[in-house]
Amino acid sequence: MEQTANQSATRTESAPADQGRDRAVIIRTLDLAKIYGEGETATHALQGVNSIVYRGELIAIMGPSGSGKSTFFNMVGALDSPSKGRILIDEVDVAQLSAVELAFLRCRKIGYIFQSFNLIRYMTALENVTVPMSFAGVSPEEARRRGMELLDLVGIADRWDHRPIEMSGGQQQRVAIARAMCNLPQILLADEPTANLDLATGESILATLQRINQERGVTVICSTHDHRLLKMCDRIMWIRDGMVERVESRENIKIKVGTIGGEQA
Repeated sequence: MEQTANQSATRTESAPADQGRDRAVIIRTLDLAKIYGEGETATHALQGVNSIVYRGELIAIMGPSGSGKSTFFNMVGALDSPSKGRILIDEVDVAQLSAVELAFLRCRKIGYIFQSFNLIRYMTALENVTVPMSFAGVSPEEARRRGMELLDLVGIADRWDHRPIEMSGGQQQRVAIARAMCNLPQILLADEPTANLDLATGESILATLQRINQERGVTVICSTHDHRLLKMCDRIMWIRDGMVERVESRENIKIKVGTIGGEQA
């Protein structure tokens, strides 16, 4: 397993022959490790992950429950700090940033879409989208204009004055996507974006993420179990036991989409 992981990590760093050539790297991890606890009870969630994410690509992080993909997701999103190794965003070592610089990074460069939506219950869709803009110093007028534009982008502008309790799960997820885009991030991180949605709604959400990636050039990273995402991604990173098992381009995996592990993809 270790040998396979190291070989896969090497392939990721050098990039597949038909993918990423002459493209800028926006995220790089070097020997990334995360350990929870100490001694014999310690859990090695990540074990020396080397990876790169290219600017403007859509990449899926996949693996079984407990594989380490959520930990990796939190690491590259600067939501948690590594036990060992480095995370570089635009070649800047995240560990070297001050608290103020980290806050700026999370506010301006990275947008987060959480599995549980994390909307504020008593606020309307528009208010949920514009709240982060106030922390970024955006004027109320500009915030409203941008908020309505983003709600239109995700196809829910007509529900701008509805609160979460008045919306379906899919509508709430669209609001969450619009909120994640509010400060024009370069990176969009989506944690299981279709996990709580029905089939049709999940496909619509995936199409929305793909459109944001293609039309706005936003780098999209999804941590997911949803195999429907495979045919939309530029690359898929498979994680198992805290290590990169393999990295595949969409072209290489296309023939496998249909049935995976006996289940419909």
